[in-house]
Amino acid sequence: MDFISALLNSIVGILFSAWTVAKEIWWLFLPFIFFPSLRRTWLTYVQDRYVRSIDWVLLEIKVPKDILKTPKAMEQIFAAMYASYSHGLSFLYLYIDGFVDYWYSFEMAADASGIHFYIMTPAKQRNMVEAAIYAQYPEAEILEVSDYVNELPRKMPNQMYDLWGTDLGFGKPSAYPIRTYPYFEANVEEQRLDPISGLAEIMSGLKEGEHLWWQVIVAPSDGSPYIDNKWVEEGEAVIAKITGEDVKKKSGGFLADVAEWARNVIWAPMELPIWGEAKPEEKKQRQILNPAEQEIVKAISAKIAKLGFETKVRFIYIGKRDGFTNANAVAVMGAERQFNTQDLNQLKPCKEITLLSGWKPRFVPFYKRLMLFSQKKKLFDNYRTRRLGSRRIGKWRPGGKIFTFNTEELATIFHFPLGVVKAPKLRRLDFKSGGPPAELPVE
Repeated sequence: MDFISALLNSIVGILFSAWTVAKEIWWLFLPFIFFPSLRRTWLTYVQDRYVRSIDWVLLEIKVPKDILKTPKAMEQIFAAMYASYSHGLSFLYLYIDGFVDYWYSFEMAADASGIHFYIMTPAKQRNMVEAAIYAQYPEAEILEVSDYVNELPRKMPNQMYDLWGTDLGFGKPSAYPIRTYPYFEANVEEQRLDPISGLAEIMSGLKEGEHLWWQVIVAPSDGSPYIDNKWVEEGEAVIAKITGEDVKKKSGGFLADVAEWARNVIWAPMELPIWGEAKPEEKKQRQILNPAEQEIVKAISAKIAKLGFETKVRFIYIGKRDGFTNANAVAVMGAERQFNTQDLNQLKPCKEITLLSGWKPRFVPFYKRLMLFSQKKKLFDNYRTRRLGSRRIGKWRPGGKIFTFNTEELATIFHFPLGVVKAPKLRRLDFKSGGPPAELPVE
């Protein structure tokens, strides 16, 4: 009993001493506790301030009717947009100026009058955007226009208009590609399919008072093969898993090194310490892949080898309430299924925007109507403000999930239709425009 009593007294004494010290120095830990939240709050403030200072311009692009260029030309335009990426920001740019990498919105907007193609870009990047377009489409006509979204009421839905739409994302991790334009191409022009023709046909069937908008917002991502990024790592991990190769693991940083050191000290009396560099590697035998696995490895390798963009895809169908129908929105969803494959990736609606689940919407009709109205309002506001969505800290604007598309995927879901697309309401140039000859003498 004396031993137990002495042990308890020692424990109480230690705890009392620790409490006495903690009361005196507790305030020293406050900066470490509140630093993450203060850092995020400050970044949100300075970056929102910077974003509000950006001047935007909306450019309408018209191309000739007899255009023969494939989506490959559009892929080169997206690749040119990557030039605006900062490749990492310095402390002053990030925490003092609040600088964020620019993003761009590629849009198809249709009503009863026809189909229009737009690019929303920061005014500072206008010359770069126009140069990229003219490099691939020399006969194109580019005009600065007012925002077509402002032709409708700012608050939607309302008593006159209703809407339906969604944000589209991947069904699998971004490392898996969707079906892209090379799949639709053939050597013979008459057999060539344009992956955007289905969407163009739907837009051509709109009646008076109906609007259908397609939006692809992109921001250069450090997902290029030259800079480390999660979606590239995911692709490499999937390939390694299929082929049976080892995945190169990175060091976990300072805390991981401390944990490893502590583990080795504790277990040193029973086993020799094993450090990260010295851990024995298990040699795996390379697997023989079946044809399906070979195609998956080939497709993922091709995706992560190209430039990547943080991407948000969304569409909205707007119509007057007296004639509103979801048929056009459903048709758009059907047209996008051509990009889906069972073994790779699919375009799917983002649940946080369109789908109502759980017991409340099912058993509380008022809650369902309220949530549906809120989601429609959020969708319209996101489209109107060209909001990209969630980006990691230092990248501005937490919010909905975004995905990584490479240039080939972007060119598949947005490009100027080929001449073989006969949608009647495509707004194209009736003639080829061009500048004067370079050798033309001037006074």
